[in-house]
Amino acid sequence: MSNFYPDRLSDIVAFNEITPQVNQVETHPLNQQIFAQENMIKNKVQIESWATFAEGSGDILNNPILKSIADKHGKSTAQVMVRWQVQRGIVCLTKYSRFERMKENIDVFDFELSAEDMTKIASMDTQTSLFFNHQEASTVDLFLGFLGRK
Repeated sequence: MSNFYPDRLSDIVAFNEITPQVNQVETHPLNQQIFAQENMIKNKVQIESWATFAEGSGDILNNPILKSIADKHGKSTAQVMVRWQVQRGIVCLTKYSRFERMKENIDVFDFELSAEDMTKIASMDTQTSLFFNHQEASTVDLFLGFLGRK
């Protein structure tokens, strides 16, 4: 499933025999989904990220916190963001336009972020979607329109 907030996920788990295995949600350093991930762990649902790089919003690939961590490890900021998700147990989806980027983003298993690195990245969390709130009626109407239901 995708974009199920903790309250909806809890409802689905409570009232269905077969429960979801994966919930794909917007997850990146600016929207870390801490509470949602805790709820998914409790309900034995794997968190999977979308918008891993925040789609470049706010020039995130040049963010000074991420840049300093990347420089320390001799990696790119994109690699730091992927590694951060891997260390949090998040299945990480990234979009590639070039083969070189795919190779770079896979090359994240030869270093580990320290507790200090993880804390610095945690300080970036705004707990807000960069795109939209799926719980707003106007957003629901928009998506229903894609299905020909509105």
